[in-house]
Formats: sequence, structure tokens, C-alpha cells
Amino acid sequence: MTPQTDESPLVDDIAARIRARIMNGELAIGKPLRQAALATEFGVSRTPVREALRQLQNGGLIEMQPNRGAVVRVPAPWEVRQAYEVRAELEGMAARRAASRITERGLAALREHNAVLCEAVARVAGEGTRGGSGEGVHAEGASTTTTAANDCFHTVICEAADNPWLTRMIDRINESFPRNVSSLALAGDERHRQLNIRQHEAVIEALAAHDADRADALMREHVISSGEHLTAWYERRSQTVFHG
Repeated sequence: MTPQTDESPLVDDIAARIRARIMNGELAIGKPLRQAALATEFGVSRTPVREALRQLQNGGLIEMQPNRGAVVRVPAPWEVRQAYEVRAELEGMAARRAASRITERGLAALREHNAVLCEAVARVAGEGTRGGSGEGVHAEGASTTTTAANDCFHTVICEAADNPWLTRMIDRINESFPRNVSSLALAGDERHRQLNIRQHEAVIEALAAHDADRADALMREHVISSGEHLTAWYERRSQTVFHG
């Protein structure tokens, strides 16, 4: 067991702050993390920063590269695919449990979150008809909103499932990859954005009908589909990110 020191809370705090910036996309995958710059930013010595980076390395969010130091890690495509295979099983179980437990308020929340995604797609389409592709608007302007709406959609179902162990396991998978990447992956693919919304609608209908089997199957299909799309994005990204 690693002995606790007076700096442990500081190290944990710095690690949490860096982790949050990686998860929301502020620190993009492939970006170097300079100890000196981070120490200056946080107003601390390099020692707690170095320990925080080691903590994040152990968690798989960053890696140490020759001549570059700490870098936000680009997950291997196979890791993403395998993680989403597990996530599909867990979220399918969550949807199955939620089918008999979700309230009208919960269903209304699901519809509201999906409506945010619909509005984002319509906004991007509108930009496209005015002469642009609309992708930049979606990726930069709507990414935070759509990421939050999508996350909240799945969170409502997990909460309705009423199984803290299940929720923690799903959260652990989600925390392995930056949360903004799903929006970035969807930004250039209108077909998949529309599919994502339709799949959400189908899940809502199954939950509203209290059809546990259908909710389970639809959620598994949705997560596997999202995982394959994200895997393909990482495959393309891994070919363009500089690796030392």
C-alpha cells in the first residue's frame, strides 16, 4: 500500500483537475502535458504535478513518450471496441431494470435530453443550407451541450435502474475515455447523428411500454453501434496524432 503523505490531497486535487480537463476535451488527445507549465498554472512545485501525472498514467489517461514526456493518451481502437462491448451488456441490464421502475418524470427527462440532440442536428443542417458544412458549428459550438445531453440521457436510465453497483461499473468505463470525443466523432456524420437520435427514441418507447426485453435489446444495439462508430474515429485519429 502506498503510504499517505501530506502532499497526497494536493496530488489528488491536481490529478482530478487535469483529469476533468482531459475528459471535457480541453486537453485534447495527443497533447503534451508540460510539468513546468502545469506547476506554474497550479501555483505548486513540480513534485505534486509529477505525482499527479503518474497517477493519471496508472489510470490510463496519459502515457509517457520518449522525448515528449507526458501526453494525453490516444486509446487503441481495440480497447474502445472491447470497452463498449462490456458497456453494452451493462447498459442493456440498466435498461431492463429501468423498464419496470422508470417514472413519467424520468421518461419526460429522456425526451428532453433527446430533444436537445435533435435541435443540435437541425441547427447544423440549417448552417449547411446557408453554404457551410455545419460541422465546425457542431464540433465546437454544440459539443459541450450535446455531450451533456447524451450523458444525461444514459444517466437517467442508470438512475432508474436503481443499482449503484451497476452505475459505478458503467461510470468506470465512461471515465476511461474523454467524454467530448463522442460528439467529435458524430460531428462529421449526419447519418449517424440521426441514427443516434432514432435509437434513443426507440429506447424511450420501450421503456414507456415497460417492455424490459425490448429495452435491453435496443440499448445493447445502441451502445454497440456507438462503440463501432467511436472505434472507427479512433482508428482515423491514431493515424494522425504525432507519436514522438
